[in-house]
Amino acid sequence: MHIRKGDTVKVLAGDDRGKTGKVLEVVREKSRAIVEGINIVTKHTKPSAGKPEGGIKKTEAGVHISNLMLVDPASGKPTRVGRKADSNGKLQRYSKKTGEIIK
Repeated sequence: MHIRKGDTVKVLAGDDRGKTGKVLEVVREKSRAIVEGINIVTKHTKPSAGKPEGGIKKTEAGVHISNLMLVDPASGKPTRVGRKADSNGKLQRYSKKTGEIIK
């Protein structure tokens, strides 16, 4: 996976196309990511004895990872991600546009 928690991503397809946001969570099993402020859905909750406060709550739903592209921290533009080994032999993510290491 080229997207991790805390990355800034741009949405490539869907209702929120063109928007950017921070990744809150990545669900690897479903290949989806939850992005802050993207794909907002409305959930209705019925009041009960355990939760007396019912009502309408807006929350983020998952977006498929194929519809997201990582934003390069150096240039601020969307970029593809590559992996290359550093001096210790550990793989690091890097921007294919600028060649900068992505932390």
